Amino acid sequence: MRSFSDYLRSIDDPAFLALFTARADLITPVPPDIASLAVRACSAPSLARAIDSLNQWQFQVLEAAASLNEPFSIKALTVITDKAASGALTHLISVGLIYPSDDGMRLPSQLRDVIGNEPAGLGPASMVKLKLADLEGAPADAKKVLDRLVWGPPRGSIGDIKNPGPGVAWLLERKFLVPLDQRTVILPREVGIYLRGGKTHKENLISPPVLSGTKRDEHQVNLAAIANISTVLRWVEELLNFWAEEPADALRAGGLGVRDLKIIANHLGIDESCAAFITELAYLTSLISIDADDRIMPSNKFDVWLMQTPADRWQVLASAWLITSRVSGLVGRAETKNVAALGPELDRVNAARVRALTLSILEENPLLAPDSPSFNALIAWRAPARRNSSSQEDFSAWSLREAEWLGITGQGAISKYGVGFLRGEELKIINDDLPKTVDHILIQSDNTAIAPGPLEHEISQQLAIMAEIESRGGATVYRFSEATIRRALDHGKTGDEIKAFLIKSSKTPMPQPLEYLIADVAKKHGKLRVGNISSFIRCEDTALIAQIMNDKKLDVLALRRIAPEVIVCDHDATDAMRILRESGYIPAAESANGLLLTGQRSNRAQTKPRPPRIIGEIELPSQDLLTTALRSIRTGEKSSHKQTRLRQVASEALGALPRSTANETMDLVIRFIQEEKSLSIGYADNNGAVSHRIIDPIRVSAGALIARDHATGEVQSFRIPRITGVAPL
Repeated sequence: MRSFSDYLRSIDDPAFLALFTARADLITPVPPDIASLAVRACSAPSLARAIDSLNQWQFQVLEAAASLNEPFSIKALTVITDKAASGALTHLISVGLIYPSDDGMRLPSQLRDVIGNEPAGLGPASMVKLKLADLEGAPADAKKVLDRLVWGPPRGSIGDIKNPGPGVAWLLERKFLVPLDQRTVILPREVGIYLRGGKTHKENLISPPVLSGTKRDEHQVNLAAIANISTVLRWVEELLNFWAEEPADALRAGGLGVRDLKIIANHLGIDESCAAFITELAYLTSLISIDADDRIMPSNKFDVWLMQTPADRWQVLASAWLITSRVSGLVGRAETKNVAALGPELDRVNAARVRALTLSILEENPLLAPDSPSFNALIAWRAPARRNSSSQEDFSAWSLREAEWLGITGQGAISKYGVGFLRGEELKIINDDLPKTVDHILIQSDNTAIAPGPLEHEISQQLAIMAEIESRGGATVYRFSEATIRRALDHGKTGDEIKAFLIKSSKTPMPQPLEYLIADVAKKHGKLRVGNISSFIRCEDTALIAQIMNDKKLDVLALRRIAPEVIVCDHDATDAMRILRESGYIPAAESANGLLLTGQRSNRAQTKPRPPRIIGEIELPSQDLLTTALRSIRTGEKSSHKQTRLRQVASEALGALPRSTANETMDLVIRFIQEEKSLSIGYADNNGAVSHRIIDPIRVSAGALIARDHATGEVQSFRIPRITGVAPL
């Protein structure tokens, strides 16, 4: 047994199941037999995934094994590492990165290419026998060169190989350095290990570093987490309600522009990194869609999401975040300034694995809010060889931050909701622990209203139209202004309806200034009307028309008066209304037939949402799938072995086939039909060339043998005069 295929054929079912559990890509899809399985297991992508699953100590042992010549013994491996290497070796064998053969341990093909040509910073093996004892008497110049190369990289540059200097020349003469080209030399592997004291690594990182941090109170952690859950649900709802009224525009290259991201951040009262995270959550869960006209709006799924319980809504968001390969933390960074939220550049292949590892470490250390240095050190030990490892610290830091925003953690420590979520438990407890909704507000004398808790959905929706949120927290402060009252009127409310709603919803009486404000704006609303010419401005008050014509702030509209009460301009009606409002006027929209356009403006995307695809790793298969895959491979292997054996026997039989006449062949065929045996036959084609066939004879009909050909699996007709010989298998 020397090949990896032979090793796989020798292991039992539990070993196969352990291999498939650790490397799910080997059975996705299920290979037909063990030979195909071995080819897949030795491929570079599969080996890279397997190496990514190793911790620092296991990876060090694998590097040490790659520095040894094959086959190598366990003793040779422990000599250059540590006695504890035997435990890591057991794991490496179980995941198929090292396998035992008849003459020692071996590595699968391509593994050294995946690890790199210089494992552990060691150069290639020497082609000649070296007298390593001579290194003790090396001159000072040579020792300086060796000190620079000993811990890697083993390559060094020199001015000219023909005139290298006394130290390098001494080393080259004794083959302690090997020239690669005219300006590069390399330190052989044996020299490096000798200078390192017979070890491959400066320090054997056998045990994980200790995680340190601040101990938290369980009750306070859960209180903080449930507050974060309530907040993130409100953020997502407010974002989508805002885009329902004022859709954002998608960039041509895809994604959300910086200007729209800032608008969202200001509206929600959060920083832009958090706003990018919230928009990504909505995108991942198909709550938003980008229409054909590049407008970003809520999809119809948003209405379904609103009808669900808070626990279900939260689990939808958290589940999408946990498995996505998109990294919202990349948005807004100086080095990634072209990366936009909702854009196509946010995918990173190992993002989900780092996120899952981060949460598993938190779960293993309950009630501990880890500090950054020790957490980064532990992450680096648990996952030393991941792809994009240079960004691993950033990914884990963003995972911690986003887990806090989601409420998986509270005060930096994992909460009971996070633990239940990771274990796949029902989280109805969230519905019970969330603050109870209130059905009233408290209107103040300064045109503000205080919501003493989370408002019921209907009241919250109505109030969001009539007022702006001034501050958030346990109690939310809303502020009424001329612009917010105008917005409510644009949504089809009348002044009397606004007053009636506030009087009904408020536990305090409505102050007179607010009542006057509503009445004043309602009186002016619709007095000035805007429509499309590109657009027109119409007003029955000629004095107001004259004021607009003389207003220098409106020169950008290039207004033209066509009647005492009518002005036209080339701007679209929407732009004209926006500019007029920014200049202090209160216009309302008008239809082509003169009707005032008011009503609820809650837009929904017409196109079907297209959530981003997940670029990540293959999910862990279930036990049933593992068992089924193993059974399929075993069956395929038996079939392949049988076919191989049949071909071998048939080949041997072909050489010994007697030369028989047609009558003799007929007698033999009839006898084998009765005995139901497979036959090996020689069959001549039209050109007289004899080919070898394996068949199952069925019957003789009209001078031909009807049989199933093993090569094609089909029933064919063989002319008996063309059969040159017959032999049973």
